[in-house]
Formats: sequence, C-alpha cells, structure tokens
Amino acid sequence: MGMNVQETIASPQVWHPQTAAEAWHLKQSLGTDSIYVSGGTLLRTQWEAGIAAMPKHFINLSSIRGLSEIRVGESGLIIGGQVKLQACRMNTMIQRYFPMLTEALRLTAAPSIRQLATLGGNIASSIGDSLPALLGYDAEVVWFNGIEEQLILLKDWLQIARNLHPERLLLRVQLPFQQREEADGLEPGHEELVHSKTKRFYAYHKVGRREAFTPSVVTVSISGILTEARIVKDIRIALGGGQMIPIRLEQLERELIGETVDTQTIRHAYGRVVQLYEPREDIFASSAYRQTTAANVIAAELWKIAAEA
Repeated sequence: MGMNVQETIASPQVWHPQTAAEAWHLKQSLGTDSIYVSGGTLLRTQWEAGIAAMPKHFINLSSIRGLSEIRVGESGLIIGGQVKLQACRMNTMIQRYFPMLTEALRLTAAPSIRQLATLGGNIASSIGDSLPALLGYDAEVVWFNGIEEQLILLKDWLQIARNLHPERLLLRVQLPFQQREEADGLEPGHEELVHSKTKRFYAYHKVGRREAFTPSVVTVSISGILTEARIVKDIRIALGGGQMIPIRLEQLERELIGETVDTQTIRHAYGRVVQLYEPREDIFASSAYRQTTAANVIAAELWKIAAEA
C-alpha cells in the first residue's frame, strides 16, 4: 500500500490499496473523512459546485488488480468497475450484445470525460446514465462487504444504495448473455428477428437540455420481445433522470406481458408511467414534467414497435 501526501496540508491524502480488502479496511479506519475514488469526474463537479465537501483522504481504486478488464465469464460478460466509459463504449462485445449500454455511454458526459470516468463510478453514483440500460439487461453487480465478494442484481443493489453508499465497494458488473445469441449489433431502436414469429426490440433515450454533458431530465430504456400478432412476450422498462436512483417499472411490465400493443394498451402504459414513476424535482425540471416526458417517450416507443410489427 502506498500513500501520496500532497504538499499542502489542505490537500487530501491519496491512498493506493492493492486489494479490495485493503481498500475496505482503509475506509473503515479513515471513516467519514475518506472516500473511494475511481475516475473522480463526478465527485470533482460536486466539490467544485459546493454540493459535497472534499474529504481528507482519497482511496484510489485504480491499483486493485483485475478491475480494468472486460472478459467473458461462465454466464455473461464481466466488466471491471475500473474500466473507462470510452473503453466500454468501443468494446465490440458490448456493441454487439448490449447496444443499449453502448448508446447510454455515447450520451454520457463529454469525450474527454469518458476517457477518465469509469463504469464503476457511474454505477456507484446511483444516478449514472448507464443505469437504465444496465437495468434493461438484468445486470448483476459484484461488491465487497469486508469479508467476501457478493453477487446481487443491480436493481436490488440500487434499492439499498443510499444506506450502503459510504461503505460499498463495487468490483464488477455482469451482463447475462441469455437469449441474446442472435444479436447482430443493430443500433438501439432497431428490431431483430429472434425467430420467424417474434421480434426483439430495444431503445435507449436520454432527454436533457443538451445530449451529452448535462444532468438528464429523463433517461429511459425499453426492451423486450413482441410476437407477429403484436403481443408482448417479454418487456423491461427502466427509468432514471436527475438525482433519482433509476428503477424498473416491474408492475407495468407485468401488466403489459400478454397484451396486444394497440391504442388502448399504449394509453394504459402512458397513464401507469405517470402513476408509478416518482422522480425528484430540481432546478432543471419539475416532477410532473419528468413524469410526462417519460410517459411520452415510452408511449412513442410502443407506437413505433406496434407499427413496425
């Protein structure tokens, strides 16, 4: 373990643990005066804006072995928490099998920031633009609890995110390959033939004042399988935006499965999004505006899916 002490007393001390256990024990000993740091891009904006105070100690995770790799595992693609956003975006496996994530990263921050920011940092923020796309793929995360590594669905991890935030140490993300063997690298929003009577659809949208380096008003991912009779066989809808922790609209998903995508179904989906989605209000947008924007995006995608079917 090494320590790089800055020359001025006011500057934070930077620690470089070599293992997850080492990083964890540092956090326990340094307490609230310390913070885990990956790329540090989002944290820096918070410090400069006065949203958060700069701690006395940085625990730099970039030296932990094995966290900067993208590899194929037994059940899916494994992405280390320290992999840069740009490296994820340009990875051919992610482009081919998980195009919503590629699109989400294209719309995340500016190109120079994507060279520094990490996927782990984007996830650990609990509000990153990658999260709705990852939720659409039933992503799992591996994190260290001080004793061992634990595997948990991302959607469940986000539910306890606020309580675990100071202590959690994200190591890897796992994206399952199941039912994606036919993927041919189509861009988000296109459909692919799963077999002769069903089509897969997927799309990712970020609505903001600008496309990239801005807090999003709403982020949406929608994916699933539709039969040739326009009956929903499978669907996943995830929403985020602003400072809200992204969620899956699982109740609406259950209501849509088995239904024919027609005017009545789309109207039902629109109304349920407004009911189920409870975003926070901030200086950029009201809660009601975010709700109607999300409902409009999802309704528009369902119209498109039905028309192309």
